[in-house]
Amino acid sequence: MNDFSMHYGHWGWVLIMVLIASWVLYRFVSPRSWHDWMGAGLVQAFIIALYAEMYGFPLTIYLLTGFLGIDLPLTGFSGHLWATMLGYGAIGAMLEMMLGGVFIVVGLALLIRGWVQVYRTSLEGKLATQGVYGVVRHPQYTGIMLAVFGQVIHWPTVITLLLFPIIVWAYVRLAKREESVLAERFGEEYQTYRQRVPMLFPRLRNWREFIQSLLFAYPE
Repeated sequence: MNDFSMHYGHWGWVLIMVLIASWVLYRFVSPRSWHDWMGAGLVQAFIIALYAEMYGFPLTIYLLTGFLGIDLPLTGFSGHLWATMLGYGAIGAMLEMMLGGVFIVVGLALLIRGWVQVYRTSLEGKLATQGVYGVVRHPQYTGIMLAVFGQVIHWPTVITLLLFPIIVWAYVRLAKREESVLAERFGEEYQTYRQRVPMLFPRLRNWREFIQSLLFAYPE
């Protein structure tokens, strides 16, 4: 049994990783409306497809080698497809994993920071406008997009590559839908906030503030 075949067939790990990732998703996204559930469902499908190929069965590799005839080295690092297809081997795979990991960590930090802050302000019936919400208007959705993008860098598959743009589209649409509700509820306060803060990605001049909002909790 070679290094490639030993890497797969671990369906127990698939189940464990899917359960952990799903818990994080539903714990910090907290879907309520069917639009929320649609977005969460797409991310759930992404999670299942990702870990099913990462530890279970390498469908994408078999499609590339069997159906398209692409000659790929079958090693334990083959799932890092960007590095594998470009011929960068194990070193490229490690760099790919680290780069993807940066996006994943930043995305999860945004998701959790955003959840904590909006939870606190919602108890007071206020609009969240400080901390991560002072840099982007929808930090949780930005976090989901970044985490998903990081996984696409780290371990791309046919299914996750197809799902990624759909997830982005779904959350951009959901953000716009939420903004109409918030504008009606908070009126001029929200209009001023919307003019001051970008929707999903911080302005270049605000990157220092963006990093600080991730590293340090906004005081209550």
